[in-house]
Formats: sequence, structure tokens, C-alpha cells
Amino acid sequence: MVSWFRRLADASAATVLRRGLVAIAGGGLVLGAAAWLVAQTGLASWIWGGATLLVLSALLLEVVTELKRGSVGLDIIAALAMAGALAVDEMLAGVVVALMYSGGQLLEDFAARRARREMTALLGRVPKVAIRYGRDGLAEVPIEALVAGDRILIRQGEVVPVDGIVGSGSATLDLSALTGESVPLSRKAGADVLSGSTNVGEAFDLVATRASSESAYAGIVRLVEAAQRAKAPMVRLTDRYAIWFLASTILVTGATWIVTGDPVRALAVLVVATPCPLILAVPVAIISGVSRAAKRGVLVKGGGALEALAQVQTVVIDKTGTLTEGRARLVAIHSAGRFSPDEILRLAATLDLASNHVVAAALVAAARTQGLALGKPTEVKETPGSGLEGAVDGHCVIVGGITYVSDRIGGTGSATAGIKKLEGAIVVAVAIDGAVAGFLTLADEIRAEVPHALQRFRSAGVSRIVLASGDREDVTEAVGSRLDIDEIRGALTPQDKVATVLDERARGRVMMVGDGVNDAPALAAADVGVALGARGAAASSEVADVVLLVDRLDPLADAMAIAQRSRRIALQSAVAGMGLSVIAMAIAALGYLPPVQGALLQEAIDVGVILNGLRALGDSRRRQ
Repeated sequence: MVSWFRRLADASAATVLRRGLVAIAGGGLVLGAAAWLVAQTGLASWIWGGATLLVLSALLLEVVTELKRGSVGLDIIAALAMAGALAVDEMLAGVVVALMYSGGQLLEDFAARRARREMTALLGRVPKVAIRYGRDGLAEVPIEALVAGDRILIRQGEVVPVDGIVGSGSATLDLSALTGESVPLSRKAGADVLSGSTNVGEAFDLVATRASSESAYAGIVRLVEAAQRAKAPMVRLTDRYAIWFLASTILVTGATWIVTGDPVRALAVLVVATPCPLILAVPVAIISGVSRAAKRGVLVKGGGALEALAQVQTVVIDKTGTLTEGRARLVAIHSAGRFSPDEILRLAATLDLASNHVVAAALVAAARTQGLALGKPTEVKETPGSGLEGAVDGHCVIVGGITYVSDRIGGTGSATAGIKKLEGAIVVAVAIDGAVAGFLTLADEIRAEVPHALQRFRSAGVSRIVLASGDREDVTEAVGSRLDIDEIRGALTPQDKVATVLDERARGRVMMVGDGVNDAPALAAADVGVALGARGAAASSEVADVVLLVDRLDPLADAMAIAQRSRRIALQSAVAGMGLSVIAMAIAALGYLPPVQGALLQEAIDVGVILNGLRALGDSRRRQ
């Protein structure tokens, strides 16, 4: 977490510096022009030269830093143009180049800041304190102080801070963020519990088996950090043109100087060669794409992420909470006797009003959705994690697992024969007045928009879709077989998901889509990591390159189309602008274009390609 805040501070300092450079260059240009208008040409030259020198100094530091990292960018041409302008006393040309350079840097910085401004919490689910039993009773301690053997209290809704075992009673845990298991699991005394799981039942005692630094959740955090370090940085579109254009510019400039012996003419070549169509127009198109994607509910973290999104060939996608709803919902009611399905649900849901179990809440929600009138349960007795019984409207009602209900009424007989079997589903038995009345089936359903979204991924150029889930293999297979999926992999650990992403990267650019903590390492390892930020884990949203702010997949298909169009427009701007710059370089080399006029012509070229880049803000098709 400290490293993330350090990166944030560094990014903020860079933003302040770039704003300062734009202010220096723009202010110097305006003040110098004012001095020139009142016939103070000497003062104007000093102002323009001073502003150029300050921007050049900052640029040279950046160029040296990049060269030490082994990176060569087009910024070198801008540095040469500014230095040349100072050397031959063409101060106006120098300050114009300085303004173009600093403005382009600020535009690219704006793209990243706009996308990250809502990402202020790193790994927000990480517990920071725990309630530990001691000689003087319960006390709050930092999780770093926990060691194996400590007994701690896990309250309802809390995230388990360390690996351990259930100390007493039973626990109902939501492991969806860790394993993708969509249905909460019950754990009896002595059963293992993973850190990072959430207690959705009553409070229980946990006996730690590992220190927090050695627990499962800490291991996932380390995987995320390792994947981020191993992942190659995204290459800007502009940098891919840097080497050849830089070499061509130096060659033409040098040849002009050698042939003509005129340094001013060589400077004119440098000025018109300053790659402003790349420095300005490409960021404009990319920023426009980022803005359009944000309006669709898709947060793209910078231009590099948008470019990569436009070139995705393989999609690796999680199941729980991504392809499916991520929570159990009532999908079928089987009546085994004289009670109608609605009455079975009404009586069961009324009794479940007395329980805070996740399945009970799902049944209550289903009953209310159907408009059923719920009564008031009395004489309720609950066995945590198994079921409950009580009186509802004069009936003795028992609701719970098949074994729990069978033990209380002396067996279910042949009533279970008609149950609709669904892979990965929960079957809740309901007994009324001592006899089986029916069964309620709950399952994690596929999102309604998913089939169409997958089809649109294919239309956007995706050739391969892989389902990678931590849920059981049978459940994963049941979901994947109903969708347009090329390969299905279940029961995966976070390490397995990273390995899957790395395997697929050998085929081409990979986009990983997920929402749980267990997805975060794979998101960091992918070329493009996409997190469902609407209800997903903060860890996933932090490491992802793209965050869906709406709880749907189809906006991601929109974002892919936007990214592809923005990239096409950026390439058009780059090719057209650079082509015009090459023509201008030839004219300058022949002596028909002095430095200042060359800078003005370059500005005209910039305006044209920037206007073209702004087309990325619009929609290429009429909205349906």
C-alpha cells in the first residue's frame, strides 16, 4: 500500500511540473508577443528564449532518464529543435516548439488522471485490525500482531484476517471473492477457514493457524505485486514511430546543414519535423476515446490501456459475479403434496424472516418479488448452517437441507425423485405439518446480457474465449457449456489463473475479466485487466487497466469498439500529420520555409490533425 501511495505522489508531482511547463511556455509566448508589439524586440527575444530554456531543461532531464532506461522517444526531436532555436537566435520558433511539447505531455497526463481519479483505495478489503481474546477479555489489535494459536472473534460481515480453524459453533462464509464459489458455505468447529473470506452468518471464534503475512490473502496480494512487476509496460503508439522518424529527421537535418552550410535552414527542418501530430493529435484521439468509454460506464486507465484494448485477441473470463449473477436466486419450486408452489414459498420465506442466513435472505427476496404476503413466524428454533423450524399461520414449518428436514420428520420417502437437478444448485427442503411439502432450488444464474456480450466480443476480433473459475469443475462446466466458450477450466487457484493468462498470451494479446480478489493477480498479468468495479473487490479494481462502473458486461464490448475506432483515428492523424511534416521538411531543406514560418505551418498541420482526432468523441453509428 505504501508503494501505491508513493506512485500516486510521484504522479501528482509530475502533473504539477507539466502544468508549470505549459504555463511557462504559454506565458512566455504571450508576454514576448506583447513586448514585440510595442517594438521591444530585444526584450521579446529574452522572454521567448528564457521560457524555451526552462522547458528545454526539464525536457533534457526527462530524455536522459528515459535513455538510462533504454527508451528512445520522439521527445529528442523537440529537444533538438529547442536547442537549435536558442543556438541560432530563433527564439519565437523555440518557444512555439516548447509550448507544443509541454501541451502534448499535459494532454497525455490528463488521460491517465481522468481515468484514475476514482481509484483511491488500494486493496480496500485487507483487514487492518482483529478482535483477539486475551487475559483481560477481548481487545482490538493490528493483524500484524496475530500469531498461530491466537483466538479471535469474527463478527458478522467481517473479512477473516488470517487462516485458521473454527474454534466453536459453526461459521457461514462467503468465499466468492477467493474461490468463485457463489454459494456461502457452512463450516463446523475444527474446519479450516481461509483468510479473505467474509462471515455472512453469526459471529464465531477463529483459532489462527498462521500469521497474517503467511495467510492465503497475503499470498494473493504478493501475487498481484509480482505480476505487476513482471508485466511489460504498455508502449505508446507514438513511441513505436520514434526510432525511424528520429533517424530520418537527423539525416535530413544533417544533410541540409552539410549541403547548404546554413544552420538556420537546418533549424527550419528540425522545427517542421517536431512530431506534433504524434505529440498532440494522437493523445487527443486517445483521450477522446477514454472520455467516450467513461460515459458508457467503462473507466479506462490511460491511453496505453485503450490502445491495448483495441487489439485484444483472447478473452479469459471469470465465472462468479462476471458471467453469473454471483448470488443464489430461486430458479424452481417443486411441490410434493397438497400445497401449491406459491404457498410453499410463502410459508418458507415467512419462517426465514427469523434467519440472517444468505439462503434465507434469497428466499425472502424471491417471495417479495412475487408479491406474496409474508406473515410472522413464532417459536423459531435455528440450527446455524443447517436449517430452522417454527410456527407460521398455524402450521409447523421446517426449512433447511434435505438431511436436516429428513431427520426431523423421519425421512422424505420418494418425494425427492421429482426434484429438477441443476449443477451447482442448492436444494432447500420444506416440510409442513410433519410431511414433505416441496423443494426450492436456488442457483447462480447466467447474466442476461452475457450471451450477446460474448457475441460482440467475437465481432470485435476476439478469436478465443476461455472460462477460468475457482468454482468447482462441475459447476464451471455447467455454466460454460451453455455459452460460446472455447475452453473451460474450473477449480483454479489464483496461481492457476495467472498461469492460464500467461499461456494464452503466447497466442496474442489477452484480456482478463474478473471481479474477485482471486482474480487480481491474473488481471495484473494480462495485457488488459478488466474488473467489475460496481461490486467487485477493490484489489481487482486497483490492479486492472479497465474498470466497469456498471454491473454489466455489454459496456465492455462498447469500450472495445470505441478503442478500435479511437486507435484508427489516431493512426490516421499520425500518418496524415507526419506525411505533411515530411513534405514541409523537404520545402524547408530547399530554403523556402524559414524557422518561424515553419513553426506556424506546423501549427496549421497540428490544428488539422487535432480536429481529426476529436472525431473520436463522436459516434460512428447512429444510436439505436
